[in-house]
Amino acid sequence: MIEAFAASTLVVALAEIGDKTMLLAIVLAARLRAPWQILSGILVATLANHALAALVGREVAGLVEADWFRLVVALGFIAMAGWILIPDKLGEDEEGFTRRGSAFLTTLVAFFIVEMGDKTQVATVALGAQYEAVLVVAAGTTLGMMIANAPAVFLGEALVRRISLRATRIAAALLFLVLGLWQLARIAGWP
Repeated sequence: MIEAFAASTLVVALAEIGDKTMLLAIVLAARLRAPWQILSGILVATLANHALAALVGREVAGLVEADWFRLVVALGFIAMAGWILIPDKLGEDEEGFTRRGSAFLTTLVAFFIVEMGDKTQVATVALGAQYEAVLVVAAGTTLGMMIANAPAVFLGEALVRRISLRATRIAAALLFLVLGLWQLARIAGWP
């Protein structure tokens, strides 16, 4: 359980830095100027989104216990290593949103939608499949999202200028690669 929680937290915290949802957090903070409501919206949206993603991962893993499925999960981690090296950018439509309702509700809806199919959601599915512990994986990935996004909400642009997003993406990619190779080693019967 501790391994699943720690791996989930670390993978998502690193993967989230420079991700589209982190950029969205910066935009929301600059426009809405309600940091605690924004963080609450991120928390609730991520809990819901990642709990569903971890559940999907666990259910898929539970249905298919074959070595070929574990191979697909391992290759998925390795593919994520490559995908994470590609920097995200907010599209024009995401930059020009209009606020309807509270900062909490705006953030909740925006984060839930933008996170669909995002790297961290895909990683959560893979982690759910690997560890088959929905609550632990969802809690870890949510903590990882909060670790990455809380500073973005409070420090915004100043943070992005000081942290090397390239170095962070490389570290996250290496972590995904190690997880994929570790899974391959387990399939091969190595300790």
